[in-house]
Amino acid sequence: MFLSNVGLGRLVVLGFRQVGSSFRMFGDLFEEDYSSVSNYQYGKEKKLKTKALEPPAPREFTNLSGIRNQGGTCYLNSLLQTLHFTPEFREALFSLGPEELGSFEDKDKPDAKVRIIPLQLQRLFAQLLLLDQDAASTEDLTDSFGWTSNEEMRQHDVQELNRILFSALETSLVGTSGHDLINRLYHGTVVNQVVCKECKNVSEKQEDFLDLTVAVKNVSGLEDALWTMYVEEEVFDCDNLYHCGTCDRLVKATKSAKLRKLPPFLTVSLLRFNFDFVKHERYKETSCYTFPVRINLKPFCEQSDSDDLEYVYDLFSVIIHKGGCYGGHYHVYIKDVDHLGNWQFQAEKSKPDVNLKDLQNEEEIDDDPLVILKAILLQEENNVIPVDQLGQKLLKKIGTSWNKKYRKQCGPLRKFLQLHSQIFLLSSDESTVSLLKNGSLQAESDFQRNDQHISKTLTSESPGLNDRPSCSHWFDINDSKVQPIKEKDIERQFQGKESAYMLFYRKSQLQRPPEARANPRYGIPRHLLNEMDAANIELQTKRAEWDSTNNNLELRLHLGPHYHFFNGALHPIVSQAESVWDLTFDKRKTLGDLRQSMFQLLEFWEGDMVLSVAKFVPAGLHVYQMLDGDDLTLCELEIADGEDLFVWNGVEVGGIPIPTGSDCEPLLLHVLHLATSSEGERCPRLVESPHVFPSNAEVGAVLTALAVPVGVLFISATDPAGEENWVAIPEEDLKKTFREQGLRNQSSVLVQDSSDDNSSLLTQGRWFTGMNEMSWLQVQNLCEFESEEKQVKISATVNTVVFDIRIKAIKELKLIKELAENSCLRPIDRNGKLLCPVPDSYTVKEAELKMGSSLGLCPGKAPTSSQLFLFFTVGSDVQPGTEMEIIVEETMSVRDCLKLLLEKSGLPGDTWHLRKMDWCYEAGEPLCEEDATLRELMICSGDTLLLIEGKLPPPGFLKVPVWWYQPGWHTGHWKSHPDQMHGAPSPGGVWRAASTQGAPGDPHGEVSLLYLGDLEISEDATVAELKSQAMTLSSSERVVPSPAFLRAWTVEGRRPGRLLRVNRQPLKEYKLGRKTEICLEPLQKEENLGPQDVVLRTQMRLPGQRAYAPCVDLVWDTGRGWTAGSLRQRVAHFCSLPVEKIEIAKYFPEKFEWLPISSWNQHLTKRKKKKKQDNLQGAPYYLKDGDTIGIKNMLIEDDDDFSTARDDLGKETQKQLALGKKSQEALHVQNSDLFSSTKTSGRPRAPEASLSIHVGSFR
Repeated sequence: MFLSNVGLGRLVVLGFRQVGSSFRMFGDLFEEDYSSVSNYQYGKEKKLKTKALEPPAPREFTNLSGIRNQGGTCYLNSLLQTLHFTPEFREALFSLGPEELGSFEDKDKPDAKVRIIPLQLQRLFAQLLLLDQDAASTEDLTDSFGWTSNEEMRQHDVQELNRILFSALETSLVGTSGHDLINRLYHGTVVNQVVCKECKNVSEKQEDFLDLTVAVKNVSGLEDALWTMYVEEEVFDCDNLYHCGTCDRLVKATKSAKLRKLPPFLTVSLLRFNFDFVKHERYKETSCYTFPVRINLKPFCEQSDSDDLEYVYDLFSVIIHKGGCYGGHYHVYIKDVDHLGNWQFQAEKSKPDVNLKDLQNEEEIDDDPLVILKAILLQEENNVIPVDQLGQKLLKKIGTSWNKKYRKQCGPLRKFLQLHSQIFLLSSDESTVSLLKNGSLQAESDFQRNDQHISKTLTSESPGLNDRPSCSHWFDINDSKVQPIKEKDIERQFQGKESAYMLFYRKSQLQRPPEARANPRYGIPRHLLNEMDAANIELQTKRAEWDSTNNNLELRLHLGPHYHFFNGALHPIVSQAESVWDLTFDKRKTLGDLRQSMFQLLEFWEGDMVLSVAKFVPAGLHVYQMLDGDDLTLCELEIADGEDLFVWNGVEVGGIPIPTGSDCEPLLLHVLHLATSSEGERCPRLVESPHVFPSNAEVGAVLTALAVPVGVLFISATDPAGEENWVAIPEEDLKKTFREQGLRNQSSVLVQDSSDDNSSLLTQGRWFTGMNEMSWLQVQNLCEFESEEKQVKISATVNTVVFDIRIKAIKELKLIKELAENSCLRPIDRNGKLLCPVPDSYTVKEAELKMGSSLGLCPGKAPTSSQLFLFFTVGSDVQPGTEMEIIVEETMSVRDCLKLLLEKSGLPGDTWHLRKMDWCYEAGEPLCEEDATLRELMICSGDTLLLIEGKLPPPGFLKVPVWWYQPGWHTGHWKSHPDQMHGAPSPGGVWRAASTQGAPGDPHGEVSLLYLGDLEISEDATVAELKSQAMTLSSSERVVPSPAFLRAWTVEGRRPGRLLRVNRQPLKEYKLGRKTEICLEPLQKEENLGPQDVVLRTQMRLPGQRAYAPCVDLVWDTGRGWTAGSLRQRVAHFCSLPVEKIEIAKYFPEKFEWLPISSWNQHLTKRKKKKKQDNLQGAPYYLKDGDTIGIKNMLIEDDDDFSTARDDLGKETQKQLALGKKSQEALHVQNSDLFSSTKTSGRPRAPEASLSIHVGSFR
């Protein structure tokens, strides 16, 4: 087998390039002859290929373009996409030609007035419509705003941007036909009216708006907010009268607001960010806030004879904010009004409501390669595609390659296409494939039938979505990413940290022309059409060039007949220039294509041709794995650019069998030994010589190579201090391989013959250390067997294997040999706790063991790679040292793991569940998915599982602990619920909160809760059903006539918290979590609270005493507002006193303070004409259900003191506690200053900066 000169000449002609013969000799570094060592340069530098900048990727399957984020411009991207998908806004902007806006060519001329912002918006919208790229850039647009790179990296509020951008556009379009573009599309008016009840005079004030700002806090949804703003009236009466200009006196009046003029496009801004006046910080309102897809605004408008359809609006955009008030991310849900995008879904296979037969048919469709290939070809122009691209499109469509999914049953892709010649037509060179005409018709009908099947499946999944006249196509546009969503997905943005922030509605009467449907070129001016067409041609050219450059590999071919094998590696016979050749080859072609090309080039090659991956090592060229699979592409074989390939017969070179693989990789070692004189005697001179050994050879081969019958080997090692030592290899380790001993290329080995004197080595100026000076690990005997020594020091390096350390420890501790098969090493932390066992196969470095640390030799085997070592304990109160240990398979289910832990704990019954301890050493969320494996739930070795009593409710159910609450009830002593205490108290245990808080007679001063038991109830059940079922837990001593005699509260901080007021309301609407507890308060009479009723505890001040009478419940209807005047009137009526002769105050038990409630601030509100400023729900009262209201009869006493003696005592106690805490903190800071002069603070927030857009003057 040889290559002739003619063959080599053809290689050069056909594109092979010879490699230059520049390589470096070892040089005269030592005194020995190194002619047997390779003269290759190890790690020879490869040529650097300069790749062109990758062009933007084409649009994905949605056929819509995203917008690239410049670092912090997600808010800008979301608003721009909304404007882009407002066709009327987009087309109105396109209607302004260069004669009005100017042109980009003139922007640098001093006298030219170029309206750069509208021009950049036009270009951006044209790119989003027509340019074939996955994401457009806004850099030119933000440059026209006058923004710097700092501005583009800074986050801003999208509502603020909306107003500023509209203002900038209005300024830019002054003097053009589009000067009223913003007003025409977005301008509306609100009229505020005050009607005098005496003379019926109407005082009216009109206000303009471009967007409506609505409240979120304490509001259930958009319609509720609009009802409060534009339907409810504010009444001025009693002590809050209105001054009528006509009557010229204070009179009763009503104030209201109505929408007078509605714009074609209604923008709604949600006030999700508020300020907490108690904590003095901003926060985001994440409560549930609903909004409809279609809304009728007629109830909120002035009365008119207009058709009802004039007031109907459809939602078409929802800008969503994810995060908090100091940062986050925006994306947008968009309705594709013109059907410009490709809205398709792959049917979900796991939906329970999808017909099983349909799912089976769907799986057959997905598993039929014929249908999938025909569908791909149908989408190509002229139904023709290169075979390589067909494989790539198949991978993109089904998520896996042909070879992985179909090769076993169908064979290679080209063979499959040949076998179905009645459908597919391969070209003569088999590089392209097309669909035959009859096959195209058949495929199209199959494709339509399958598409109808999938659409039918999706429609059956979501009833109600297609009730509307036309199916809505919605997309989630998240910067560059665009994906289709369903209309019902909008409901997920009603609440939470990721929730709706801006809503955009359009009049339902706005009709789009038929020619605009699915036509992205509609309405775009000719000059922009030409610009986009030219840009698309340029993009295609760049992609083709980049594709060609990016898919070519530079391969270095080493021809086997030009090599010979000696000294453990391959070396060229003559020179590197004649043995190594460069070849440029397309990585999308297969290994068979490469082999076929080689056969054609090397026409005199005889026998098999094997291509193997080779690499240069210091010893020479070494062959690794053989390439197999002729139908696999070079990309699938993971052939890298610049790869070395060895071309040979796969068996031998020059008659010598070639060892292959990483196990026998040749190592070049530097061996140091005493020189030998010409007479054969040892000289006191240390020489160094290179030697090559296979990695899987024994270390003792070094002695054999140097003809040393008996000797000691030393290897170079670095101690923890960073100094280099020579470490002796124990005699028993000489049978280990070089790789097991941790030796690598260029490692140094020192050989000492048994006849050599140690001093002769020391005189060479090298630091030699014995075994007693090595690095070490301390191993303690924690087995049941006694030993003479409790602990031993085992010498080790970072490359020492843990198994060797364990065996040495067993020997030195003189323990029985049986422990070698049934023991493990476990690290001991600084608190003395045993950590997870270390696998025997790890090195000290891989196990992350520090030199000098302690290990425990413990009975039992270490877990394998598929097992988990877990700690577990009973209950949530984990005490150090009480955890139990267990080894389980990571594929074990939660249900089986629970059974195993209960069995090991000796706990009976099946009323238990598992929780994982979190990083705060507290019980985390329960492991609810009983069929999930531990690996799927991310359970890792070393985690602690908690066995908690109580069976988890099934999905859709709640397990609610129920307590009996009776204000002023003082019997018994307090016990906790089983979740707080680890015992299991029977129903009847009592909680009693601290009695230091509260005023005399205040039922909240001492709160007693009697535990009744746990109730398992559906989330769909109502509050009334909860009360009915809870009555079955109550004993005969606590019988109530009906659920209407019970009041339900949540338990917060061992006290009644939130009132579940509406009996007919489902529990899921109250958002009760898994840890929610309920307490029931018995009543003397039936109660049926409305949604706006508030329950307050009122106490009358005892005259002449600093004390109060027992509390009496007061139900206050807040339908007329949470105002001080309304509350005072209700309290006065309740006490049968004149409203001007009472004073009321709210009690704050945590501060022992009373805050008087007066209507003074309501007069201020009237003068400032700000609505709802006098809201007792807000600062400083924060009034809620269950609050205590003190009442003072001013007919008897006229002082303004509401406090009691108990309040004075409580304040003094708090003061003393604060002083003690302050002194402890001062002592702590003083002590910490001894160790650190600086104190770490929280991460500072960047200063907020205002948003602005710079616009030129065009007036």
